[in-house]
Amino acid sequence: MAKRSTPGLNTSSMADISFLLLTFFLMTSSINTDMGISRKLPPPKDENKKEEVDIHKRNIFVVKINSHDALLFDGEIGDIRDLKTRAKDFLGNPNDLENLPEKIEMDIPLLGSYRVSKGVISLQNDRGTSYDMYIQVQNELTAAVNEMRDELCRIKFGKSYNDAEKEQKEAIDKAIPVAISEAEPTKIGGNN
Repeated sequence: MAKRSTPGLNTSSMADISFLLLTFFLMTSSINTDMGISRKLPPPKDENKKEEVDIHKRNIFVVKINSHDALLFDGEIGDIRDLKTRAKDFLGNPNDLENLPEKIEMDIPLLGSYRVSKGVISLQNDRGTSYDMYIQVQNELTAAVNEMRDELCRIKFGKSYNDAEKEQKEAIDKAIPVAISEAEPTKIGGNN
């Protein structure tokens, strides 16, 4: 008795269909690329050049987050809901108070002579700080700078920062720079 052969399936068109489906899903799905925190990193440090930075105490706004996610603003226990307002008051120093940052007069294209704050926000967190709290603090600090830029843009150019031209945004960025310094995570004591 002769062996019967099993009919085979022609799967060559299945590979084409799979490739077309894969291409369709890749082209129609969206990948969110706007994740993360936008920061401009400083240029690489020249090992041969010693650089000393002299920052007066009045120009530094210290924000600490401990391992229990408690906040401390300039030595006082604070709430995340107050951080943006405190950061804006510090960086803006609208009343030129002696305990808030100094301002230097700069000539900025499109703005003319403008008093730029020398304020720096120093963010320090504990190794045990939760990622959620760290991101919340970063969001509040970024929102403070963004609101200040938007307010100045509306005053000077009559439009929001997002609607401004490239040259106008560059002028606003020079007038209100992002001055956030992050220290390496350490063990921040007790209940601060």
